[in-house]
Amino acid sequence: MTPASIASQNWRPPTPPSVADDAPADSLGDLRFRALMPDGDWGALPLETRRRFSRRLADGGTIVYAGRVVEMRISRLGWCLAQALRLIGGPLPLARDHDVAAVVAVTEDMAGDGQVWTRVYARRSGFPQIVHSVKRFAGRTGLEEHVGWGVGMALTVHVVGTALVFRSAGYFVRLLGRPIPLPAWLSPGALAVSHAALAEGWFSFTLDLHHPRFGALVRQTAVFREAGT
Repeated sequence: MTPASIASQNWRPPTPPSVADDAPADSLGDLRFRALMPDGDWGALPLETRRRFSRRLADGGTIVYAGRVVEMRISRLGWCLAQALRLIGGPLPLARDHDVAAVVAVTEDMAGDGQVWTRVYARRSGFPQIVHSVKRFAGRTGLEEHVGWGVGMALTVHVVGTALVFRSAGYFVRLLGRPIPLPAWLSPGALAVSHAALAEGWFSFTLDLHHPRFGALVRQTAVFREAGT
């Protein structure tokens, strides 16, 4: 499994258990992501992507996606940054492992207007890495991602080709209920996360962190499909 084969969709994923889905093909139970982009951009997304980002979870319901990390690149500076950020929950990959199992669980955030994302990455040595974050529909861009100790970032939403892309638009620390912007010299760089539809219900998740001075720090690509019920 290589990035090139993923991009060309020549990679043939294993067949998981069948997943029951009684919702209409274009069900829009949750319009919050759609409201962040023009109708034309939303319509350019593949149906499976629109459906995945239009599912509101009620009463603590959870959607689980299972897959594998297929690409992992991290520079020395990126590795040092990832270790330092363990102080606020370790939001960046800590190891260079690839071809390892990964699981993502998405749950409605009962404490606010958003979703809790929990990502579990297996490692070839040591315990798996668990990353928690909360996406909240708030702030100057309409969407924020929060990690630990009040640290978060504003996000903008874009459609690039047929991929849905989230891009950082400034980092902040929330103190006494107010976001305090981080100065540029404390910024880890520009973060982009893309979701691209693949064949047979699979999709790719790619995280890129690029610093304006030090270049590419982290690139991680994983492929997922909704787990069987």
